[in-house]
Amino acid sequence: MNNQQSSDSQGFLESLKNGIWLFGISSWLFGITDRSIASFSDGYLSALDLTQLFTASTFFVAWLFLKPPTRA
Repeated sequence: MNNQQSSDSQGFLESLKNGIWLFGISSWLFGITDRSIASFSDGYLSALDLTQLFTASTFFVAWLFLKPPTRA
């Protein structure tokens, strides 16, 4: 019985990690899209706009590498 509970809690934690990771992807994509729209709305890109877009894109790529491992 204890083994079943351990397996259930481990499955829940894996599901939670995966859900947080997927939520993070959607959040980063929203942020990058928002920054892009704000940057291009005035018709030109400033150095600050480019820096913000580059930073958000870098953090998004780093987030992709943090994907939790899946059980086989």
